[in-house]
Amino acid sequence: MKKKNPLFSFFSSVKLALFTLFLLAVTSIIGTVIPQKESMSWYAQNYSETTARIFQVLSIPDMYNSWWFLGLLGLLASNLIICSIDRFPGVWRQINADNLATDPKRIQKMRLSASWTSNKAEETLATELSDSLSSKGWKAFQRKRDDTLLLFAQKGAMTRTGVYIVHASILVIFLGAIIGELYGFKGSIMLPETQATNTIFQTGTGKSIDLGFTVRCDRFDIEFYDSGMPKAYKSVLTVSEDNKVTVKKEIVVNDPLTYRGITFYQSSYQGYEDFLLTVTNQENNETQTVPMPFQQQQELSKHNARIGIINAEAMGQTITRMKVWFKDDQGPASTFWLKAGDQVTVERPGKKYTIAGKQMYATGLQIAKDPGVWIVYLGCGLMILGLFVAFFMSHKRIWILLTQEDNGTTVLVSGSANKNKVGFERIFTSLSSDLETDTK
Repeated sequence: MKKKNPLFSFFSSVKLALFTLFLLAVTSIIGTVIPQKESMSWYAQNYSETTARIFQVLSIPDMYNSWWFLGLLGLLASNLIICSIDRFPGVWRQINADNLATDPKRIQKMRLSASWTSNKAEETLATELSDSLSSKGWKAFQRKRDDTLLLFAQKGAMTRTGVYIVHASILVIFLGAIIGELYGFKGSIMLPETQATNTIFQTGTGKSIDLGFTVRCDRFDIEFYDSGMPKAYKSVLTVSEDNKVTVKKEIVVNDPLTYRGITFYQSSYQGYEDFLLTVTNQENNETQTVPMPFQQQQELSKHNARIGIINAEAMGQTITRMKVWFKDDQGPASTFWLKAGDQVTVERPGKKYTIAGKQMYATGLQIAKDPGVWIVYLGCGLMILGLFVAFFMSHKRIWILLTQEDNGTTVLVSGSANKNKVGFERIFTSLSSDLETDTK
């Protein structure tokens, strides 16, 4: 027998896999407990300067991208690959084994067996047994062996590959993560209402990233509880490319906008002291929306008018209502109170206007591009499949040995399964009983 290379044996060891998984689990707990990607001053303030320096040496603030954590992942990947290379050929030989060449003595010694004698001829019995197995989902093959006739049927031979499907799924997940890390990004931006941008800022580094298109926040709406705490909020985003609107969508938490593989998630908001006023002429439905600083006037060019906020009431940082000053080219100015988010009709000499107002907000967006995410999903699907196959399915085999004797034909049925032997024993008992009944 050829001796294995010690290095190859080390990397194909199950002990190495268990040890690596243990280290990954422990370090992942550390990375969860200790906040990631904070400044060194933050770690020094919350732990100590000495601990912060240790964290910096060990790359704890960015642990999941540290050389040693990536090294552990690489070690696990190497272990899975080499382990599979080492063991899979033997499993494949079992899957494709010539079970009709099994020694009759081995069949006779199997733990699960049943036998009976029939007065039918050997060939007749073989045909009836094959038909009976076929009706129960077993495909039988047969071969003449000296003075006996051997039949063989099996189910679930490929279930032996379950553990290797799990191995492959982990490697596929790693591949998807690598693609996402190399070609994807994560960023954020605080985008005020009515404004647009074609750049965002990368998480961690603050580096500017060009999106390749423009995204605009048309509107931001928020609801509050009676206590003043935010209840729900949403943004209306418009994506434009080459000066053409391509996508417009209202996003809320857990319902993002995705365009060209880049996903915009609603994550936060920021209230301003400015206001957003919309004025509509009811005669011609002409509308103009303007941002409005507090206690300043703003020209409304479409209406030949001016508007301003002269007072406001707030609950905490939230504006609840505002006092509006409005004047067109007819008569003295109109002043009135307007509840935030509502609208009023203002009658002027010969004209009517609808005026709506609200506090101006900036929507906080988390932006992510991950071209490897579908590969990760594929890997997760493979893992579920592999675990199901490995734990809930088994390779079941049935041998039937027919021996022609003076007083008839002896039928010996034997079987084995590589897993769930208790369950297979029930299947075998029922199957052998049915076979005996079907050949009476």
